[in-house]
Amino acid sequence: MTSETAVDALSKTQAEAELARLAQLLSEANAAYHGADDPDISDADYDSLKQRNAAIEQRFPELKRTDSPSEQVGAAPAAGFSKVTHAVAMLSLSNAFDDEDVREFDGRIRKYLGLVPDTPLRYTAEPKIDGLSLSLRYESGVLAQAATRGDGEVGENVTANAKTIADVPHQIQTDHSVLEVRGEVYMSHADFEALNQRQQANEDKAFANPRNAAAGSLRQLDTEITRSRPLRFFAYAWGALSDPLADTQMGAIKHLNALGFSTNPLTTLCDGPRDMLDHYAKIESQRATLGYDIDGVVYKVNDLALQERLGFRSTTPRWAIAHKFPAELAWTRLEGIDIQVGRTGALSPVARLQPVTVGGVVVSNATLHNEDYIKGFDSKGAEIRDGKDIRIGDWVQVYRAGDVIPKVADVNLSKRAPDAQPYAFPQICPECGSEALREPGDAVRRCTGGLICPAQAVEKLKHFVSRGAFDIDGLGAKQVEQFYTDGWIAEPADIFTLRERFGAGLQQLKNREGWGEKSATNLFDAIDDKRNIPLGKLIFALGIRHVGEAASNLFALHYGTWDAFETAVLNAADQGSNAWADLIGVDGVGAVMAGSLVNAFAQEAERASIDRLVAHLVIKPAQRADTSGSPVAGKTVVFTGTLEKMTRAEAKARAERLGAKVSGSVSAKTDILVAGPGAGSKAKKAAELGIETLDEDGWLALIEGA
Repeated sequence: MTSETAVDALSKTQAEAELARLAQLLSEANAAYHGADDPDISDADYDSLKQRNAAIEQRFPELKRTDSPSEQVGAAPAAGFSKVTHAVAMLSLSNAFDDEDVREFDGRIRKYLGLVPDTPLRYTAEPKIDGLSLSLRYESGVLAQAATRGDGEVGENVTANAKTIADVPHQIQTDHSVLEVRGEVYMSHADFEALNQRQQANEDKAFANPRNAAAGSLRQLDTEITRSRPLRFFAYAWGALSDPLADTQMGAIKHLNALGFSTNPLTTLCDGPRDMLDHYAKIESQRATLGYDIDGVVYKVNDLALQERLGFRSTTPRWAIAHKFPAELAWTRLEGIDIQVGRTGALSPVARLQPVTVGGVVVSNATLHNEDYIKGFDSKGAEIRDGKDIRIGDWVQVYRAGDVIPKVADVNLSKRAPDAQPYAFPQICPECGSEALREPGDAVRRCTGGLICPAQAVEKLKHFVSRGAFDIDGLGAKQVEQFYTDGWIAEPADIFTLRERFGAGLQQLKNREGWGEKSATNLFDAIDDKRNIPLGKLIFALGIRHVGEAASNLFALHYGTWDAFETAVLNAADQGSNAWADLIGVDGVGAVMAGSLVNAFAQEAERASIDRLVAHLVIKPAQRADTSGSPVAGKTVVFTGTLEKMTRAEAKARAERLGAKVSGSVSAKTDILVAGPGAGSKAKKAAELGIETLDEDGWLALIEGA
């Protein structure tokens, strides 16, 4: 979108405001799509905005939020089904939106693997089905369990329902003692139309689209309802395996087809980006005639040995990408501008729109980023939208790119009212009346009220109970707002005293609107269940600025226990100390993130709030993978210089899989320095400290066979 500030043009403060907006909107989209089977946006739009979030995080890694959408997969399992922990996580895919993104994907893989541009590298390309992900576990050839993706780690047990789908075999002829087949449940256009006709004839609610119908049908507590729905299933992947399926992605797909699973006939092999883009164009041209919904094309490295080397990021595989179809635009009237106050005090403007349908979804809100964006300027003071400002009453172009709240792209000045006034951005917090300051060079104006600002307090509490943090059943955003307004909770620790304060006879809670004795008891029990919390989740739940879910898990793995983590952070207040050096030495942690963490613990009020919370918890030490037999398990390793037999990224990933801690700097706690040509100052410091130094061959010999 030409009128939108490009990622490389964002200032640091603009980027922070943009990430705050994306986190809120994508969280709402996840809940609607995965949790309620009633999405407000299409997959293409959703992923487009998620791509922007990832691009900003890549440019400003120190700004990555605690609730970053890049660390989220799906949504928490629904309450009506038993839970299934996936033996192999069901991850989402990163996205491409244009030809250049696809070429960059190929380039990243070649760089990671150390392949020169003319080295042959084949990919599979297949339609991306717009349905509901399903994992089928076969034990000795018999379907033993079926589960939805859920949040990627834990899904819903829908075994009985999956057995009603014609494309799902109950038994297969295989030598595999364990075989998890993964794919997509969907509904054809013809079957969807027929289903809606039956719904209307029975005076039941019609489904909005085939994806909703498929997801809603699979997740019925009554299996007979599922049986009556015309669901289909395409297999395209696998999870846990007792033995390999094949040497290549295409070979594995053919194997699944031979076992009796439906696989997509448009899946093909491509020799590099040119072939991939040609196949994308071919599939896009056939999209309207396929008879089922797709929202893009998925590319995967064909060689499974290379997939193994490439591995995974926190929520996506490095070896696959989804090339999505374009989003859409629409024009409508801007009826007002509201200011929302976020967890960190940022004042974010939101456009209130005359409802308009964009790509089949009715939208009435859009982001306006920040006050400079409203005025028509980017982070560097350059004009955007040809310098046109945005005023209440304007006719604006709305761009849906993955948000429940889309973006305003442009303004039609020919329809502007003569008396329209420039928007005056508030300098007082609308929630608490405190001064809202904008520091020099910062695009974001922030409320200075801190803990006295109810908006900040509520947002912090919402984050605390969010998925990825404490994720307390029955205590979501709506309940947090209700309890805060009524004075029941003001900080996280108050959640764990609710039963003590209001549980006697359950009268005060069960008599409230929407609550009964059972729901009240269930809430108290769910809260008690989360008193035992993994260290990484607790750190993330604290909502410390710049400390996201991935960073929280890094800290947890690095320090192991809450006591060790707390002590280290307190000691790191002295930036000349070993504790500070160790903190910023954690691979992926910079000075900004570390400083934010230290400052949070140094603030008396916030520290006291944390202490009150911890007193109610049993904090489980970080769980490391079983690396028994690994010669580097528990050791801190630093890579420096040029590696010739593997890339730096591949070397780090492999070291971490073997249980090592990878650090970005040499300190007294470093156990091994792996130094290639051009090692420089790190090698010199390691020699001064007497740290074991290996060349690349020595490192490979050390870990050989591990």
